[in-house]
Formats: sequence, C-alpha cells, structure tokens
Amino acid sequence: MNKFIAMCCVAVVSAMSASAQTAPLKVNDVFTPLPAGSIKLSGYFENDIQNNITHWNKGVLPYGKLVDFFRNGRPQFALGEMWGKAVRSGAMYYRYTHDPELKRILHATVEDLLTTTRSNGSISCDPVEKQPDVNGGDMWERKYVLLGLHEYYTQVEADPAVLDAMKREALNIIDLVGEAPKTDINTLGWSANKIESSSLLEPFMRLYKMTADKRFLDFATYIVNHGGCQGSNIFQQAIDNVLPRQMALPYPKAYEMMSVFEGLTEYYRVTGDPKWKTSFMNLFHNVIDREITIVGNAGGDQPYFPDWAGEAWDDTKFEQTNPNIKRMMETCIGITWEKLCSQILRITGTPLAVDYIEKYIYNGLLGAMKPSGDGFSYVNLLNGEKVTNQGWGWKFDGLPVTCCNLNGPMGLAYIPFVAVMQSKQGPVVNLYNAAQATASSPKGNPVKLDIATTFPLSNVTTITVNPAKTESFTIKLHMPLWSENTIVKVNGKAVDNVVAGQYLNLKRKWKRADKIEVTFDMKCRLINAPTQGSNPAGRYFQAVQYGPIVLARDENTDPSFDKPVQVVADANGIVAVKRVTPTLKGTRMEFEVPTTDGPIRMIDFSSVNCWNGKKICTWLPMKQ
Repeated sequence: MNKFIAMCCVAVVSAMSASAQTAPLKVNDVFTPLPAGSIKLSGYFENDIQNNITHWNKGVLPYGKLVDFFRNGRPQFALGEMWGKAVRSGAMYYRYTHDPELKRILHATVEDLLTTTRSNGSISCDPVEKQPDVNGGDMWERKYVLLGLHEYYTQVEADPAVLDAMKREALNIIDLVGEAPKTDINTLGWSANKIESSSLLEPFMRLYKMTADKRFLDFATYIVNHGGCQGSNIFQQAIDNVLPRQMALPYPKAYEMMSVFEGLTEYYRVTGDPKWKTSFMNLFHNVIDREITIVGNAGGDQPYFPDWAGEAWDDTKFEQTNPNIKRMMETCIGITWEKLCSQILRITGTPLAVDYIEKYIYNGLLGAMKPSGDGFSYVNLLNGEKVTNQGWGWKFDGLPVTCCNLNGPMGLAYIPFVAVMQSKQGPVVNLYNAAQATASSPKGNPVKLDIATTFPLSNVTTITVNPAKTESFTIKLHMPLWSENTIVKVNGKAVDNVVAGQYLNLKRKWKRADKIEVTFDMKCRLINAPTQGSNPAGRYFQAVQYGPIVLARDENTDPSFDKPVQVVADANGIVAVKRVTPTLKGTRMEFEVPTTDGPIRMIDFSSVNCWNGKKICTWLPMKQ
C-alpha cells in the first residue's frame, strides 16, 4: 500500500510538472515589473484608477451581455472582442489592487464564459459549422478571448480549467487556420488587408511560453512567415524602414498593426532572432518620428486616409495642426502604443520608451477619460470637439460601449505596471507619481521606496530608500527628456552626470532612510506647429507645454477660447506663466499665459471637460 501511494504521488508530481512546464527564452528582459501588489500609487494617477475601477470595471460594465455574444451570436462584426478587453483590464487592475470584489466579478464572468464552449472546443460567436468566419472577425475576437483568459489565469487565479480552455481554443484555431487545405489567415477578417487576424500572434506566444507546447510556437511562426496581413509583409516593411502610413496598404490601421507587433516582441523573446528586434524597433522609432502628436497619441483622417476615421497612420505628427482634420487619435491606438512601449522598455531598457509612455498617460490617456470614470472617448481632437462616443461599438440599455472605452482602462492599469520596475542591478524608477514600492537588491533583499511628491503639480520629488539590509546596489532614475536641467541630490549632496532622456545610475551602499531629492526643470515652453504638413494653413499655430503637461484653452470658462493670439515668450521659447487657482472643480492645473493682448487662461489638456458639448483649443491659432 505504501508503495502504491508513493507511485501515485510521483505520478501527481510529474503531471503537475508537465502542466507547469514553461518554454525557455533566448532573450531575457532588461527590466521586469515588480511582483503583484508591490506598488501603491497615491494622488494624481490613483484618483483616476480608482474612479475607473469603481464606475467601470466594478460599475456599469455588462459582463453577462458580453458573454451572451458567444452564447447567442453577435448582431455586428467583432463584438466578441468586448469580453476579453473587459476582463483583461480587470485582471490587470486586480494585479495592482487585490480587490476582492473585483476578483468575485471576474471569477463569475470567466465561469460564465466557459459555459459557452462549443463542441469543437472553441469559444466563438460563430456556430461550429460557420467557423472560421471570414468577415465577422472571429479570429480577432478569439485573440481577445485568449488574452482575457490569460490575464485572468496569470493575474487573478491559476485555475486549471481556464488554462485548459485556452489550450482548446488555440488548438481549434490551429485545426481551422493554416496552410491549405486549411483557411489562410490572411483571408480572415473585416478589414481590407485582414491584418487583425494576425494579432493572434501575441496570445499564441503567451500560451507557448506558459506550456512549451511546440504547436503554439509553430502556429506563431506560420503567422510571421505569412507577413501579418494580406498583400504585404509588415515585419519586413518595418525592417526596410517603410513609413508607417505606407505599410499594409490599403489599410495602415494603427491599432491592429501595433497589436501584431506586440506579438512580435513576444516572438523575439523566444526565438532570439535579431531581425525581429530590428523590425519592432524600426516601427517604434518611425512612429515617434512621424506619428506621435503633442499629447502622445496618433492617427488621423487627413490627408492620406480620410475614410479610416482617424484610426490610420497618417503622418499625424506633421498633420496634427491640419485644420481639415475631423477625427484623430483613436484611444485604442494610444493604449496599444503605451503597451508596445512597455514591451520595448522591458526588452531593451531604452529610456525613450518611458518618455513616450509619460507623454501619453499625462495628456492623451487622462484627456480621453470621462470625469465620471465610466468610459473613454473614441477619439480625441486637439482643437474642437475633444471627445466623442461616436464610433464602433454597441449600446446596452442606452450605455455606449466602444472598443475604446473598453481599452482605456488597460492604459490606466499599465501605469503602476511600469512606474517602478526591477533590473538586475536594483530598482528602476520610471514615473514620479507619489507611491510606495518594494523592489529588490541584486541579492534578493527587499528595498522599499517611498516616493513623496505632488508632481506634476510641483517640481520636487523625494525618494526615501529603505533597504532591508545596508547593501551596495544601483537605483536607476529616469531623467525625462523635457527636463533639461534636472537636479538630483543624495542625502543633500548633488549628483553629477544627470542627462535628460537617460537613466541616472545611482550606485552606492544604501542604508535605511537615505534620501534622493529630484528637482525637475518645469519650464513652460512655446511649441511651434510642424511645417512638414500637407496643408500650409496648419503652420500658423502654437502650443504651450508646462513640463510634460500640454495646456489648452477651455470653452467652459473662456468664450474666446479659439480666437487667434500671440503668446509672449523669450528668445529661448520660455513662457513666463503664472499658476492660478483653478476656476472649475476637477481642473488639475490652471495658468495665466501672457499674450500680446494680455493674459489668457489655459489648463492642462486632460482636465478640459468637453463631454457636455464644449470645445477645446490646444493648438492656438496665431494672430497675424
């Protein structure tokens, strides 16, 4: 009997080891996120995060009706994406908060979804006999099913039933899609080039990393070998430095393209092939050089792709002041850009990724969120109607649910994910929101960081370092590009070699209560409109930026909000603004800005509330 018990124990242990097998990586990340629950923000971002969790993820989200699309079918293409997006952000929020109410909600909806599994193992909005759906978006929807289940499994509860459901979903996709006689992945989808279906690359790579099942890697390789869309090889185009707006023609859809490239970062970690790093890094730099606007998002409807409603690459960096623009900067683009930057930050450690994460979250992300916390705008205009719910989605008992107000929460959930990270040398501070975080020394001992600040309301941040043991290690501090002359002191002594746009490496023997003081160069700068745009009328605008914060005029308090002005600046473009008490409750920052006709009031872009029909003016028309 004892021998039998021992044999059973060995069998159980072997089965557990097999199920827990993970794939080896050829590329290890330079920076890694802190373990779940290791950081707690306060103040600036925390208010928005809790507002969104309370009123969206734990509030109005109709989880049951999102599951019903899988149970009863969808009345419109791609609606099956909604459930995965909702659960994905909820799981990332749970990683941060460990909120038991949120866990109960997520557990219930995951259990509900699993009851919709079809006879062939699929979780799909389409019946078995209609799979794979050619135009309805079946593969795109299943991508989000896999991502939602993966985030739940890794961040909330490692339920074997969830992993099994993921495997069956993925294996069913492999049965349906691939080389002839299966269906070609580049023929599946609603878009002109079917690019959205190749975004399956990301969840397949995640699943391969979890299970080491080569079938999942082989399918990912099939996607890569088939170029990511119909008619183009977007991976090779990026290697060849093709401009973003000229990739994947006739449909250079920014959101879906970056979703595919986020999968390529996962593929690179496993394969180690340097050409894939070249591919996603070239795209990263080309998007920065040609697409990202003053508030950190991208995409426009002028001049190249008016039919794509502001959702395509369009040389938006140069066209952002084009007065013919009607829609621009889909929130889904901004969130996916933030996530792609996070991947590149982890893989390479480049500080440039942090600069662009920061630009977006302080401006475009918060600026797209409803003050009530229960949604995000579909697009953002810099001048005119800043926000709108008009776009792809569905209404549930009058509640508009779009792709963008489902994606927006993921952008907020990524803030604590990247704010403080870990390197082999010690903690990495990327963002300067007030927080308490616990990282590790190279020897694995806890290092607590207390980040005390009201940044960006003030320009001083104090970090108190409390290692478990007095120990030598390096703390990396991101020095933002916009702060030209940052002053850093350790225990009152100034530090040399502080360079904007780089990491400052503070290596020393750290002891309890050591203090780092960072004083940022929070100048207010005048920014001229780009001159490379297609419309000459777009050249006669200026913008004002305070530190990382873009300012704007607000029709809610300024009836002359869009009248031409000439901002007064010195020879270096520095504007002598005066901080004033905000006129409206909910405004974060308000300034008097000097012009040749007297001072005007400007507030931070994110605080301008246009949800009741008022308008914004971010790029100020120049007085001639």
